[in-house]
Amino acid sequence: MGDSHITFDHWEGCYADRVANIPSSATRDLFGAASRADMISLSGGMPDIRVMPEEVLKTALDSMLDNKNEALQYGSTDGRVQTKKIIIELMEDIGVNGLAPEDIIITSGSQQALDLMGKVFINPGDTIITEAPTYLGALQAFSVYQPNVRAVPFDDEGMRMDLLEELLKELGNRGAKFLYTIPTFQNPGGVTMTLERRKRLLELCHEYDITILEDDPYSRLRFDGEPVPSLRSMDPNVVYLGTFSKIFAPGLRVAWVIAPRAILQKINLCKQGADLCGSAFNQILAEKYFTLTPWKETLASYVETYKRRRDALLQACEEYLPEEVSYTHPEGGFFIWLTLPDYINTDRLLPIALDRGVTFVPGSGCYPDKTSNSMRLAFCYESEEDLTEGIKRISKVIDERLIMYRALKRDGLIVD
Repeated sequence: MGDSHITFDHWEGCYADRVANIPSSATRDLFGAASRADMISLSGGMPDIRVMPEEVLKTALDSMLDNKNEALQYGSTDGRVQTKKIIIELMEDIGVNGLAPEDIIITSGSQQALDLMGKVFINPGDTIITEAPTYLGALQAFSVYQPNVRAVPFDDEGMRMDLLEELLKELGNRGAKFLYTIPTFQNPGGVTMTLERRKRLLELCHEYDITILEDDPYSRLRFDGEPVPSLRSMDPNVVYLGTFSKIFAPGLRVAWVIAPRAILQKINLCKQGADLCGSAFNQILAEKYFTLTPWKETLASYVETYKRRRDALLQACEEYLPEEVSYTHPEGGFFIWLTLPDYINTDRLLPIALDRGVTFVPGSGCYPDKTSNSMRLAFCYESEEDLTEGIKRISKVIDERLIMYRALKRDGLIVD
């Protein structure tokens, strides 16, 4: 018998308690399945970097040689000043003005920023607030620090402020370490919080002295409707996460945190112990891209591509999904959220869907502790034709479950 069959863990009992209940990322787990030639992946929120013209990237890469000594050397923990100046210009585009380099720390993707926020703020048992459902990567990052996660449902207008107010009254002043939200083209729901609700969110969190953590990866990927101001543009005490992953390339792993400087000081200390410094090479490449190339034209190509795919996915949902299934209609971003009848567990549907050649993210991974009758579908990477075919395959799997349920109910084996 080879070593591959050995399941005994010699180090059991040596691991820290904090790793015992870290949830696996459903998206990461599905990457292997998605690599099959016959598989249509509606699971991963991967930007389609194939849209980027090769000459655009070549321009940025060629100019790297002018900075090769800096690019290949250690840098400061908080990131390059030159990169921060690019970020400041990008933030001014969305109405966040008056920033200085000292207001920004550059991180290895927003995922590192989420981990650092958890490390800085959360003691075991501390309460944090999220949307329900929320980004599964955030739940994974925060889980290491063993929080008590209280999740507030959203509807088509974003997080429900009436339910949030009830929760804050229950928790009391500073009853939560922070509130985490993706207000624009939410992951996984695709919904956008209205301006009215954003104002109310700020009022409530000010009243109860709760820090807001705004994650904003998608707001530049708008297809329809009018932009809504970011929470950070409305309140300088909001902690804001931004990234180059969706507007340039996720492989760079370059993102940023904007926060009050007292918070940034703590984040910087933790980051020193985590990675010493981020990649100067990647930061300089980003600088070249945003200063030497027509990046806004490239971004417009991305947006046009994603819009076509969003439209194709929604059209397929309308045409093929059973009437018992509802779904969101995002104005931008990468995702739609499907809600099935409450007697269908999408975790149990996934193996069947994989066998039929299509992937999705079961909704359970987007809640702190819940089985789910929902799923997340991504429209950012596959072609319009494959998105349509993917919905056909998912629809057949759902139809089979509905038929089975009706038969069992008819025979008296299920009682509502």
